[in-house]
Amino acid sequence: MSNDISRAASFGTAWLQLWAGSTDDYSIFALSPDGIVMTWNPGGERIQGYRADEIIGQSFSAFYTDTERASGAPEAALEAAASSGRYVSEGWRLRKDGTRFWAHVVMTALRDSAGQLLGYGKVVQDVSDKKAAHDAVLQSERSFRLLVQGVIDYAIFMLSPDGRVTSWNSGARRIKGYSEREIVGSHFSRFYTPEDVAAGVPFRGLETARREGRFEAEGWRVRKDGSRFFAHVVIDAIRENGELVGFAKVTRDITERRRAAELLEQTQRALFQAQKMEALGKLTGGVAHDFNNVLQVLRGNLELLESRYGRDNWSAERLGKAIDAVDRGAKLASQLLAYGRQQPLAPLVINPARQLRALDDLLRRALGETIEIESVVAGGLWNIIVDPHQLENVILNLAINARDAMPDGGKLTLELANATLDDEYVSTVPDVKAGQYVMLAVTDTGTGMSREVMERAFDPFFSTKPEGEGTGLGLSMAYGFVKQSGGHIKLYSETGEGTTVRIYLPRSTGTAVEFPPRARGSVKHGEETILVVEDDPQVQSTVVELLTGLGYAVLKANDAEQALAVVASGVHIDLLFTDVVMPGSLRSPDMARQATQMLPGLKVLFTSGYTQNAIVHGGRLDPGVELLSKPYSRQQLATKVRQVLGESDRKVIEQPMAESDDDPCAPVQRLEDLRVLAVDDDPASLDALCELLQLLGIGARRAEDAAVALEVLKAGDIDVLLTDVVMSDMSGLELARRAAAMKPDLEVIFASGNTLPEQETLQFEWSALRKPYSLAQLQDTLQSASSRHAKQKAGRGDHARIRASDDKPASSS
Repeated sequence: MSNDISRAASFGTAWLQLWAGSTDDYSIFALSPDGIVMTWNPGGERIQGYRADEIIGQSFSAFYTDTERASGAPEAALEAAASSGRYVSEGWRLRKDGTRFWAHVVMTALRDSAGQLLGYGKVVQDVSDKKAAHDAVLQSERSFRLLVQGVIDYAIFMLSPDGRVTSWNSGARRIKGYSEREIVGSHFSRFYTPEDVAAGVPFRGLETARREGRFEAEGWRVRKDGSRFFAHVVIDAIRENGELVGFAKVTRDITERRRAAELLEQTQRALFQAQKMEALGKLTGGVAHDFNNVLQVLRGNLELLESRYGRDNWSAERLGKAIDAVDRGAKLASQLLAYGRQQPLAPLVINPARQLRALDDLLRRALGETIEIESVVAGGLWNIIVDPHQLENVILNLAINARDAMPDGGKLTLELANATLDDEYVSTVPDVKAGQYVMLAVTDTGTGMSREVMERAFDPFFSTKPEGEGTGLGLSMAYGFVKQSGGHIKLYSETGEGTTVRIYLPRSTGTAVEFPPRARGSVKHGEETILVVEDDPQVQSTVVELLTGLGYAVLKANDAEQALAVVASGVHIDLLFTDVVMPGSLRSPDMARQATQMLPGLKVLFTSGYTQNAIVHGGRLDPGVELLSKPYSRQQLATKVRQVLGESDRKVIEQPMAESDDDPCAPVQRLEDLRVLAVDDDPASLDALCELLQLLGIGARRAEDAAVALEVLKAGDIDVLLTDVVMSDMSGLELARRAAAMKPDLEVIFASGNTLPEQETLQFEWSALRKPYSLAQLQDTLQSASSRHAKQKAGRGDHARIRASDDKPASSS
C-alpha cells in the first residue's frame, strides 16, 4: 500500500516537473523554506529573464522592487504561504533587465507527511496586458465620475426603479439648490411644481422611460428656494441582463433659452406688426393726400356757403351736418396716419400734470355724470417731450373707450407717476429703450377684455362694439402715437375686472412751455399778401377765396417752379402758404428754402394731408417748420395764418390822395376802368403781376416782350403801360419812349428791382414801383396814375414830370 502511494507521488512529481519544463507561459519554480530558488523552468527565463544558472541559489526577493524589499514584502509572502498553505497576490515584479511587469503570483507551501515544511512551489504569470485593460477601465470610470461631477450646466443623477435619488452631481447642486446629503434617498417628484405632481407628470415620465427606454420633456421645475426654472429633462432606463436597475436623469436649466425664444417670437410678432403698420402707413399715406384734398374742398366750400346762406335754420342745420361729416372723415384719416406712425408730430416739453388738469372739464363733459373721475399725480413728476395736441387726443380717446366699457357707470382713474424701464424689462419688449419715463395710466372699472380680445386690441378697425358704434381706431391710434413718440404702451385687462392702459412717455430735462389760453369764437383777419401754392385747382380756388374773405391779398401758383417765379418777380409777399406734396422735380421744402433766401423776411406755412417725410423726420416736424394739416376749417386757417404772421401793426389800407383831391369837383376814374398793358419777358412774373391786377379788379392786357407790347399799343386803347425795365429784346425805357411817342397821354409805370439811372431824362409822365412791392403799393401807384389820367381826359392836367426816388417803393411828382 505504501509502495503504491510512493509510486503515485513520484509519478505526480515527475509529471509536474515535465509540465513545468515544457511550458513558457508560466514561471514555475521551487523555493527552499528560506526563499532560495531551487528549480527554474523555460517560462521563468522568458518571463523574468534569468537563465537557470543565473538564478538558482539566489533569493526570490530579487524579483521584488527595492521598495517592496525594504518593506519586508518577500518575507511576508513566505509567512503567509506557510501559515495558510497558499498565498495569492498581484503586484509589480522585476525582470533581470530591471523592467517591471504586473505579476499574478500563487505560492504554495510544500510539506511532508509529517507536516514538516519542505519549501514552496511558486507559479508566476505575466498579466500586464490585463492590468493595463483593467487600469483603463478604472481610469475611464474615474474620468466619467469626474466628468459628471465637473458638469455644472446639467443636473446629472441616478434614480432607483421607484424614483428615489441615488447619486447627485455638482450641476444638480447648482441648478436645483440641494446638496447631495439633502437629496439622496428622496423622491425626485419634489422637483416638480405642485400642479404637475397633482396631475401625475413625474410618474408618467418614469413609466414612459420604463416602457420605451427614454422619456424627454420640457416644463417648469422648482428649486430648493421655491423659485421656478424652465427645464429640459431626459430620463433613460438602465437595465442589466434585461432587468431594470434604475434610471439616469439629466436636467438642464433652459430658462434663458426659453426667454430668448419668447423674445424671438415677440420680435417676429413685432416685425410682422411693423410690416403690417408700414404697409397700412403706405396705403393710408398714398390716399390721404388726395382724400384730404377732397375733404378740404368740401370743408372750405361748405363754410363759404354757411357764411352766405346759413342764416336760416334749415340751411344751417344741413350745412352743419355736412361739415360734421367732413370732420369725421378727417378724423378717420388722421387716426389711420397715427396708427401707421405717419402723422407729423410737433413735440414740446410739457408738464403732464398741467396738461391733465387742463383736460379736466372737457373729460367730465365727455364722460357724463355716471362716471366718477379721479386723478392721481405723484410728487416730483418729471417733464416729458411730446406733441401736446396728439397727447390730448389720446387721453380723450382712452377716456371715451373707458366710458363705453362702463355703460352703467363706474370709475375712471387717471394716474401720473415717474417710472424707470430697466434692461431686464426691455429685453422682453422689442422696440423699447431702457431709461426714465413718465407713466400715464388710464384705468376703468368696466367689462374688461378676454385674452383673445387683448391680442387684437391694437389692430386697426378691430372693435367689440356693435357695427356703426365705433371705428376700432382709438387704441390703434394711441399705439401708433406712443411708438412714434419713442414711448411704450401696455394693456392690462381681465373680463369683468376692468382695464388699465399704461403709457410710458420719455422724460425730458428741459423746461416746460406755457400754453396761452384757448381762443374762443373769434376769427382773426389780416391784410398781408399771401402766395398760395397748390396744384389741385379746386383746393386752390377754395383756399384763395377763404383767405380773400379774411382780408388778405392773395397770389397763387400751381407748382413750386411757378411759385419761385412769382417770388423772383419782385412782388411783395408776406407769407408763402404751400402744399407739401406736389408734382414736378422741385420739392416744396426746397422751393420754400430758395424763396426765403430771396425774401429773407418771408414766413412759410406748409399744408398737407400727408407729408411723405418731406418736412417730417423721425416722426417729428423739422425744427422751425409750421404745418396746417388738411382738411382745416376757416377758423383753423385764420388762426394758424395769424400765428405764423404774428400780430400786425398795419391798419386798414389808406388810399393815397390824388393831386387834385382837394377839389371835390376833380374827375375820378375807377381802377377797374383802367386799361392796363402789363409787360414782362418772364412768364411767371407776368402771371403774378396779372393776378395782382385781377385782385384790384383790373383785367390787364399782357405782353411777353416789347415787340408784342408795341403791337398791342397800336391796335387798342391803353391807359397805363406797366413794364419791367430789363428785357431781352428791348429795354423798358426804350419801350416807354416809343409808347409815349405813339400815345402822348399814356401813363407809364416802371416795375423793376434795378434803380433807374439818375441822368435819364424822360419826356413823359412816369411812376416807378421798386421790387418787391406790396399789393397796397401797386394800388397806390395805379390810383395816382388813374387820377392823372382822368384829369388829362378832362383837359385840366398839365404834364408834370413824375419821378420815383430810389428810397421809396412808389412815388409821383
